Amino acid sequence: MDRREFTGQLVAGMALWICAAQARALSLSDADASAGLKAALERGAEVAVSLLGKTDGFLGNPKVRIPLPSGLDSAAKLMKSLGQGKKVDELVTAMNRAAEAAVPESKQLLSNAVKQMSVDDAKKILTGGDTSVTNFFAEKTRMPLGEKFLPIVTRQTEKVDLANKYNAVAAKASGFGLVKKADANVQQYVTGKALDGLYLMIGEEEKKIRQDPVGTGSAILKKVFGAL
Repeated sequence: MDRREFTGQLVAGMALWICAAQARALSLSDADASAGLKAALERGAEVAVSLLGKTDGFLGNPKVRIPLPSGLDSAAKLMKSLGQGKKVDELVTAMNRAAEAAVPESKQLLSNAVKQMSVDDAKKILTGGDTSVTNFFAEKTRMPLGEKFLPIVTRQTEKVDLANKYNAVAAKASGFGLVKKADANVQQYVTGKALDGLYLMIGEEEKKIRQDPVGTGSAILKKVFGAL
């Protein structure tokens, strides 16, 4: 068998496997598909909130730790060279503490998103890839969560003088295209990064469920995701 023929057979085999997996998923009852996805969402949300909504949930986790806005990098290096590194560190800490304070507020909205998921949504998401549940979650909750997070983040970061100074300078720089619009306000920047971190951690839990549904100890998760 030459290489081209082997590759063709491999692709065909993978296609058959994917079709079989989708058929198994679609053979699930509506009730099971819906229950399984709701259980996955609830589990992912619970884990994410518990991991992030505590001291060092963001600051101590390199996967979600919020760095300085890109527009502050050069200024931060200059400040450190002038012996003002402490102020830079205070801002980074305040940004991450703000995210940690905001995340617990997501519980109710995440719970509502789970309750509102339709059966059709559930079946489509089941065969949509490793993070399809999380993507659906983000689509339904990102905007309202952003509105909920922003005032909490603002209260936390306004305690740091450097944040206000940065906002004043970055707003002008943004007008000249020197700073990205998304980076021109510390509070909005942190809110966006906090949401990114939340959905990332929900996605990580979703991947774990898909890879090892038996290990979750949940009968419905085993039944639904085991079918994939």
